[in-house]
Amino acid sequence: MRQSNQTQVTEFLLLGLSDDSHTQKLLFIVFLGVYLVTVLANLLLMCLVQADSRLHTPMYFFLCNLSLADLCFSTNIIPQALVHLLSRKKVISFTRCAVQLILFLIFGCTQCAFLAVMSYDRYVAICNPLHYSSVMTWRLCVQLAAGSWTSGILVSVVDTTFVLRLPYRGSNSIAHFFCEAPALLVLASTDTRTSEMAIFLMGVVILLIPVSLILVSYSHIIVTVVRMKSAVRRLKAFSTCGSHLLVVILFYGSAIVTYMTPKTFTFKEQEKLVSVFYAMVTPMLNPLIYSLRNKDVKGALKKVATRNFLCRLHICH
Repeated sequence: MRQSNQTQVTEFLLLGLSDDSHTQKLLFIVFLGVYLVTVLANLLLMCLVQADSRLHTPMYFFLCNLSLADLCFSTNIIPQALVHLLSRKKVISFTRCAVQLILFLIFGCTQCAFLAVMSYDRYVAICNPLHYSSVMTWRLCVQLAAGSWTSGILVSVVDTTFVLRLPYRGSNSIAHFFCEAPALLVLASTDTRTSEMAIFLMGVVILLIPVSLILVSYSHIIVTVVRMKSAVRRLKAFSTCGSHLLVVILFYGSAIVTYMTPKTFTFKEQEKLVSVFYAMVTPMLNPLIYSLRNKDVKGALKKVATRNFLCRLHICH
């Protein structure tokens, strides 16, 4: 029901994950650690790919794009969460909240698209290695990257339009640690079923379709790996596929629970905890699992470290 006798909300109060001071301090330390690892790991990956010509391949091109999306995604959320964990007044303006929501969806949806694109790249590399160079041309790679970023922007525009067009004239307390669509919808002072349906349909486009493509790609990969004659190669491939699928399950599973399950009139405590996985954990895990465990990246890191050491040694002499 519309509350016409109340003024439009101009700021929101973020309730966070806990109101206990000791828990907040512990969360500050954990979140700070997660953010530092996320920033360092993603920046390191992008720098290594730029510095080593051996990493100028489609796989690392997509990984650099994913790292950029991860870095922006985390920076949009965690620094503000850190400030609020040390503040008594956890207030965010309506405009800042809207900007955070838009950027969160852009970078989050772009991550979804790139994870699907990377699974296709791995499918071609493992299942059709002889045709890899002819299939994964640089033109196609650029088109896939552009399509991933464009899809993230389009989904963000649709979701934010259906969320921000609603009137917010009642409570301004968001039961979350950042501005997210499901948490905002429960505060709207009107019927939100149309907005919820729009978000659900966008979820089908950017969550269910990509995760279906990923599962199909990895099912073909697993069948190919099983047929390998070398036990060492099979073990290595299963280890890599297992770690990749773990990231996919964490990211898509938690996002699907939040965006594609029926909503009540409250944003549940469990949903806040689930959002930690795709908002904080996966941006940190992506560079660690997808690349920094790879021998090519380790070789590039060793090469760069050796070069820097020799340069310093030369300067000292």
